[in-house]
Amino acid sequence: MQLKVNGVSRQVASEWQNENLLDVLREHFGLVGSRYSCGIGQCGACVVHVDGAPLSSCLTPVGDVADKDILTIEGLASPNGDLHPLQQAWMDEDVPQCGYCQSGQIMQALALLQTNPTPTDEDIDVAMSANICRCGTYERIRKAIKSAATVMQEVG
Repeated sequence: MQLKVNGVSRQVASEWQNENLLDVLREHFGLVGSRYSCGIGQCGACVVHVDGAPLSSCLTPVGDVADKDILTIEGLASPNGDLHPLQQAWMDEDVPQCGYCQSGQIMQALALLQTNPTPTDEDIDVAMSANICRCGTYERIRKAIKSAATVMQEVG
């Protein structure tokens, strides 16, 4: 089975074909940005994009995403290393505290900004409600999303 992860086709070994996507990304491909936390799709730490939509990778059988485009946090930065506007805003606004949930937060925020480029505070709160930050950096997350939205609109 092949997976297309961050624009690169990767072979999934037969012994991994019955695992969930999160385990394959982390343990087989070494893409450790997505995190295991609750294991039941309720915290958002494992969010990746599949065909442009956010998805809890801890709940997703890897076989369900064969032939689909998978984007992880590692695929956001440009090939030359420039951070995505969301990643830069996260740093500029000092969002990370422990950092554990941040990749899922950023991936969920990306999905929001792709469908709503000028979200209100309420839009952000609703869109991000499935992502838990145990450190409580929600105000900084909201500020970073708004900052990134502005940059993304300017860049086009």
